[in-house]
Amino acid sequence: QVQLVESGGGLVQAGGSLRLSCAASAASGRTFSSYAMGWFRQAPGKEREFVAAISWSGGKISYADSVKGRFTISRDNAKNTVYLQMNSLKPEDTAVYYCAADPARRVGLATIPVSYDYWGQGTQVTVSS
Repeated sequence: QVQLVESGGGLVQAGGSLRLSCAASAASGRTFSSYAMGWFRQAPGKEREFVAAISWSGGKISYADSVKGRFTISRDNAKNTVYLQMNSLKPEDTAVYYCAADPARRVGLATIPVSYDYWGQGTQVTVSS
């Protein structure tokens, strides 16, 4: 079991930046650093979509094409936290952003929601034009 709590969302103008954080608390027997982590987002009336993912060590990273070059995912295993730095925000980035933990020990990074077993409650990001 992993509990995830996101923070850092808010209202920002187009072109601005936000940094999301996701604090994790893992049950005994398995540490945060053993999970791959992902960020997803869901806009009203749309399906949840992949944003970024990072391997347990941070050595593998993947981004959706729509955010590549603007968003940066990172993690601090000592703090049990994963981050999403979002720059050059656009109105189409408006959504609820969720962090998620993937317990499977994969060769690559999962980019579909069903691969992630644990989810946070989400944090709203609104980008005004």
